[in-house]
Amino acid sequence: MKKRHIALIAAGAFVIFVTLNNTNLFSPDASGRPVLLAHRGLAQTFEIEGVQNDTCTASRIHPPEHPYLENTIASMEAAFKAGADIVELDIHPTTDGHFAVFHDWTLDCRTDGKGVTRQHALADLKALDVGYGYTADGGKTFPFRGKGVGLMPTLDEVMAAFPGKGFLIHIKSNDPSDGEKLAERLKRLAPEQRDSLAVYGGHRPVSIARESLPDMMVMSPRLELACGLIYLAVGWSGYVPASCARLILMVPRNYAWLLWGWPDRFLTRMRSVSTVVFVAGPYQAGEFSTGIDTAEELKSVPLRASIGIWTNRVDRIGPLLPATR
Repeated sequence: MKKRHIALIAAGAFVIFVTLNNTNLFSPDASGRPVLLAHRGLAQTFEIEGVQNDTCTASRIHPPEHPYLENTIASMEAAFKAGADIVELDIHPTTDGHFAVFHDWTLDCRTDGKGVTRQHALADLKALDVGYGYTADGGKTFPFRGKGVGLMPTLDEVMAAFPGKGFLIHIKSNDPSDGEKLAERLKRLAPEQRDSLAVYGGHRPVSIARESLPDMMVMSPRLELACGLIYLAVGWSGYVPASCARLILMVPRNYAWLLWGWPDRFLTRMRSVSTVVFVAGPYQAGEFSTGIDTAEELKSVPLRASIGIWTNRVDRIGPLLPATR
């Protein structure tokens, strides 16, 4: 009986410790303007249901509400004006040593070109119409056809157009040589400009980029999984695993409650290892995670200066956020 009492007392003490160590009741007020990340700039959105890796999303866009095309200089400028702190963009190496800013692995969906994006020279890509394939009515009309000729920028052009602005650079492959090439390109930037950048994508190129630029914030599925699983196992203690350091960490809003100390204790712990947490839309098995794209979805996000919001509709979300951080 005595041993049982001791066990009950120990269990009760453990529960009290875990509760107090992860409650937000005693956390200081951290409300403020979140960091806003515009996915692909200000882009045309599309119906997400049933999307697979090879789905041509340009052929299923919603009726256009603005004239901007993703991953173009104009769309990035519009995103920053709408309140974005960071713009996410996608890159592919060209056959002549540049990085083209374009989302798709192949050209056939969005453009009037054919074949794998990385198997083309820059001049070929510059001649394409990046608005060619967009349709909101099953191919009856193409509202951006003829309006996107020459609008595919290079990474160098983006960096020159927006010095000091924040960018999340997506390497669209798992080729380690892409990480090497990107790191060499980023080393040419001034340190203060490089400090406003982060890199994500396949684990192999991201790891290579991090080795070459150890202060660069990065993200890959493997790094996120390594951080998340260990934290779920031991985060109740307040311990932050080394695998969580200097990451961009994406959290689907429907699973955020699982994180020990969510939101304020968790954010403080991640900030202590220089990791930035972004809340995305809900994740469901077999489906793509969306962004925080409506006023209703924004209500589920704790508005904190230390949190990030991933959105496909910066034009909607930006005006709804507090004016100051």
